[in-house]
Amino acid sequence: MTQTHKIDGVLIQWGDRLFYPGNRVVKVKPQPKLGDGGMRQRADAIRKRIEATVVKRAPQVMVKVTGGGRGMQAIAAHIRYISKNGRLDIETEQGDTVRGKSAVHELGEDWRYGGSLIGDEGNRREAFNIMLSMPRGTDPLIVQKAAREFAQTELADHKYVMVLHDHQANPHVHISVRAESMSGRRLNPRKADLQRWRETFAEKLRGYGVEAEATRQATRGRNTSYPELWWLKAKEGGRLRKVRPVNSSGAKARTSREEAIKGWLHIGQALAASPDARDVKLAASIASFVQEATASWNQQKVSLEVGKVPQLPVPAVGPENRR
Repeated sequence: MTQTHKIDGVLIQWGDRLFYPGNRVVKVKPQPKLGDGGMRQRADAIRKRIEATVVKRAPQVMVKVTGGGRGMQAIAAHIRYISKNGRLDIETEQGDTVRGKSAVHELGEDWRYGGSLIGDEGNRREAFNIMLSMPRGTDPLIVQKAAREFAQTELADHKYVMVLHDHQANPHVHISVRAESMSGRRLNPRKADLQRWRETFAEKLRGYGVEAEATRQATRGRNTSYPELWWLKAKEGGRLRKVRPVNSSGAKARTSREEAIKGWLHIGQALAASPDARDVKLAASIASFVQEATASWNQQKVSLEVGKVPQLPVPAVGPENRR
């Protein structure tokens, strides 16, 4: 096996663990088969993900479930809220755009009878509220187009409405989706589904030329514990009794960080030995990235696993590495 094949093999082995966890099933282009050409193509895709993460620090998409109604009163109230009581355009799953108070009322009645009857109040969630967001400076119309394609891919066979909000700092799209599909299956998003949704949304944005990533926190050296919606509401109402930790500190989070660092070290060492100057330069970026990421962590908690892997040297790009 040539040196290039070995490097590509390491990139695929550890890059898949960093960027493509086992529960990821994104409905985009299929991965190439691992022949010589396919292996090179897949390794190059990993290189692009690495560059976007450690060099470009590409913006991370946000896809968040912000709640959901258990009856038509709550569902209709949310549609009125995201559409500013009908003043903003509302797009349906059929691609129609409606506006006005009467349109909001008609949508509510369509949802009420468009499948199992939804009463004014109930005990089970009949809709999910989803928000897709990008940082300030992203073209709102591209965010809207990517959100539309996301919904067509991930929410097919469900009734949904979407509304673009471009009047705030971050352009974002609110989607309210009926939990029961037209074929009777119910939506029940879990953590793995949310990660897949992030990947799909980022893929759609990249299709419009927008730098966007959906990398897991551990992979990009982050350790933030984001508050749930109930916590934010309780804080606003002054009902909180405990201070919430800002970082994740459980055993599962520590294991994820340890595995991520191990992956980065293996990839960095492989790239540092490459005859290609671009790989060597990328290895240097990884070395800096790892130092930056681990500086904010409790070293005693990660040293047991990270210590088993030799430290990644910062390579110099000299004439012998140039083609």
